[in-house]
Amino acid sequence: MGPTPIPIIDEPVPGRPEADAPAKRPVLSASADEWRQWMVERGHPAYRARQVLDGVIRRRATAFETISDLPKALRRQLDDDWSVFGTRAAFHDVAPDGTDKLLVECRDGRRIECVLMAEGPRRTVCISTQVGCAMGCVFCASGLKGVERNLGSDEIIEQVLHLRNLLPPEETVTHIVVMGMGESLANLDNLIIALDRICSPMEGLGISQRRVTISTVGLPSRIVRLAEMDRQYHLAVSLHAPTEELRNELVPVNESVGLSAVMKAADAYFERTGRQITYEYVMLKGINDRPTDASALARLLSGRRSHVNLIPYNPVPGLPYGRPEPEDVGRFVATLRDRGISATVRKTKGRAIDAACGQLRRRVPTAVG
Repeated sequence: MGPTPIPIIDEPVPGRPEADAPAKRPVLSASADEWRQWMVERGHPAYRARQVLDGVIRRRATAFETISDLPKALRRQLDDDWSVFGTRAAFHDVAPDGTDKLLVECRDGRRIECVLMAEGPRRTVCISTQVGCAMGCVFCASGLKGVERNLGSDEIIEQVLHLRNLLPPEETVTHIVVMGMGESLANLDNLIIALDRICSPMEGLGISQRRVTISTVGLPSRIVRLAEMDRQYHLAVSLHAPTEELRNELVPVNESVGLSAVMKAADAYFERTGRQITYEYVMLKGINDRPTDASALARLLSGRRSHVNLIPYNPVPGLPYGRPEPEDVGRFVATLRDRGISATVRKTKGRAIDAACGQLRRRVPTAVG
């Protein structure tokens, strides 16, 4: 049984400004302080700000009229000046394994991707930080058109809420991985604003920082800066190659950054936070899945407190890279474990719906570009 596609919604939806209507500011584009000020300036008690934010973030409101603890006059005023969301779910696919993928349309018509994965009691969302990506990893669909822009903090938060709203009322998001479209640390300021808000027990969903993973291709100065922020977010470095030469081929930004600098920054992150580093390694058939690659990776990580997440490649139409053979994956992980390196193979989810980041956006026609 194949995936169940939900087609693009072309009719007007709440939170989507129409061409002939003045743009309204999305609720989550304003901080709690800004909301309190807005209320007071218009003669409302400051605590009404908390009710608005609680209605959208915790109680899943998609229209102001459903936030019943607000006076009707205030709800009308909110409708005049604000939109609940600034983004909308333009396309929704569900894989046979239950993985949900959304194509989310921003106010400017650009589209991003996010995913909801269920595994036992865990409800994990994978979110994007940019429209496109500038890192140029040769096997990745996200960066085929380069980067178009950073996402605002509200656009990052709204992905989590769109996905959370797919869950039954008794369920919520338990984990967040920032592994979607874009280089997470290239949009660090907006990302941290978004994550701090999502994780806040008072103003957000109360998700523990230790249940958030930020993935990066490896921008040393940004890794060090993230460490200095003294958060407890888990860091995942997209390594993909164990040597400078091979990484230069697969991850072109490495030529200006250098593998040694990436590893040094990751070591600094561990020393500052005490959080074990995960190294993500997309396995490409005949390119970086050989026994010599496994041995080189084991040497690189020897003595480091780390974990390797091996990811058999999801082929992208038009790109000349293949998925490794199961026996090669098995030999690779065995080599790492034999050398004392913690390693697992990521379970593939959502292949039937192009769940690898960037694939769905290529398949569904876009309004821009």
